Amino acid sequence: MMDEIGQSGDIEVGPGVFLPSWAMRFQFARSGGPGGQNVNKLNTKAELWVRPENLRGMHPEAVRRLRDLAGKRLTREGEIHIVAETARTQEQNRAAVMEKLRELIVQAVHRPKIRRKTKPSKAAKEKRLEAKKRRGEIKARRRGPLD
Repeated sequence: MMDEIGQSGDIEVGPGVFLPSWAMRFQFARSGGPGGQNVNKLNTKAELWVRPENLRGMHPEAVRRLRDLAGKRLTREGEIHIVAETARTQEQNRAAVMEKLRELIVQAVHRPKIRRKTKPSKAAKEKRLEAKKRRGEIKARRRGPLD
């Protein structure tokens, strides 16, 4: 569940990953794009800034992956900046921002499987070459005599 409060007022932003409430900076502004009656009156666009080093429960390697995954959302100050302005209400956009952060964290926590180079065995190579040779012979027999 998103926004679960842990010990000492921390908010769970990922599986086993907590962020102190003081470490999140929210800002609300007017959303862009076409709108209706409220387009120029209500601040529904939600922006969130989070410093990855304030996340508790993440391995340092996962924090590095999070920075890489953030890409252009990483500011010069080292904060992750996430924006949502698709919903009509401030609260829905705030929830969308938190969900985007959660998705980034879930991706970063997942440790990619290390690829180890493999080499086909000598028997496998011979078997492959034998199969190719057999297939070539079958095709050559179809052609018939070249007279």
